[in-house]
Amino acid sequence: MNRIAVLCLAASSFMAAQQQMSLLDCEEAFQKNNLQLLAEQYNINMADADILQSKIWELPQLSGQFNAYNPQDKKIFDAGHSKGAGITQLIYMGGKKKNEIAFAKSNKELAQLQFSQLLADLRAQLRAAYFNLYYEKLKLENTNKQLGYMNDLLSAYRVQSSKGNVSLKDAVRLQSLVIQLNHDKLEINKNILEYEQSLKILTGVSEAIEPAMSEAEAKDALNVQPFGDEEELQKKALENNSDYRYHLKLIDNSKLYAQWQKSMNVPDLNVGAAWDQAGGTFNNEVNLTLGIPLPLWKANQGNVEKANYAIQQNQKNADFQKLTLETKVQSAFKTWKAQYEQLLDIKTTDLKNMDLVYNGMLTNFRKGNVNLIEFTDFMDSYRQTALQIYDMKNEIMQSAEQLNQLVQTKIFY
Repeated sequence: MNRIAVLCLAASSFMAAQQQMSLLDCEEAFQKNNLQLLAEQYNINMADADILQSKIWELPQLSGQFNAYNPQDKKIFDAGHSKGAGITQLIYMGGKKKNEIAFAKSNKELAQLQFSQLLADLRAQLRAAYFNLYYEKLKLENTNKQLGYMNDLLSAYRVQSSKGNVSLKDAVRLQSLVIQLNHDKLEINKNILEYEQSLKILTGVSEAIEPAMSEAEAKDALNVQPFGDEEELQKKALENNSDYRYHLKLIDNSKLYAQWQKSMNVPDLNVGAAWDQAGGTFNNEVNLTLGIPLPLWKANQGNVEKANYAIQQNQKNADFQKLTLETKVQSAFKTWKAQYEQLLDIKTTDLKNMDLVYNGMLTNFRKGNVNLIEFTDFMDSYRQTALQIYDMKNEIMQSAEQLNQLVQTKIFY
């Protein structure tokens, strides 16, 4: 098999192992396949089971009695003349069942908020990994373009150096630039593998994902403006952030638990009926039975106090979460704004001029109008600048996604 056939086979195998997916495709696969989300959903199902369990009453108790020894007739187990039966049912007093059910329903709401927060966190990880991968791929493409030219140039210089036409110093200078480009490529490929792995885990897609995003779509995404100023974003975050709402709900949840524990101090009533064949005042006697503990002290007072302390603790935690959320939104918004304005300072014409100068530098170097030192200095500067511009664009997208994660509502036009 010739070299061209081998290269074609390798390229086809590489493409077969990749799958082009838009960001929307990734999000759909994520919601369908993500194992963490699927596992978290069971917490809501278990909370439903707890609600069902809270509605179930204690089983009624059936009892019976019969004669073990008849001293009058001196008979053992004389059940024919002396036996009885009874049934009792525990009746909850003080609203225990109502409070238990309310507490169980509150636990389900907490489980739903935990699910919503996990969904927001994982979606933010997905989108961050997608944009990271997209810009790392662009960096790789740009680095490969430079490497292709520099490797050819280095090979030519090595040949000329061996013939004594150029100095060894010039070949080493080129080689140092090629080494730096190869190092960049190695780091970029390392990052690509990391982001591809993250996307595989998040989406459940076994193939490596190739971001299907056009240059125009990426440009539109960079130009998106947030909906509202810093104060409005903080307000929306307090309304929608599932983690903060979870801590607010914990306050209500602990109040319901305290109410439930307080109702446990109310004695329950045992109601029943009993039949006795011959042991009572009358033959075949049927009696109503009532039983209730004597409330000489509050048997559940310790748990009530503990529940009251939990209310105060959850209130402090909610206050802390509010402060933390407001601070994070403020910081994320300022970070996004600074990065956006920094990129805005770089005009589109400046980026085009940089490419024009790059192409012009290659042309002039070939013609001998630029010496090697000027050429390598420019190439090293271009290499660094190109990578920095891609990183700047990516950082804007990452900051925007952090705002999305915190506010958890549509905040961009």
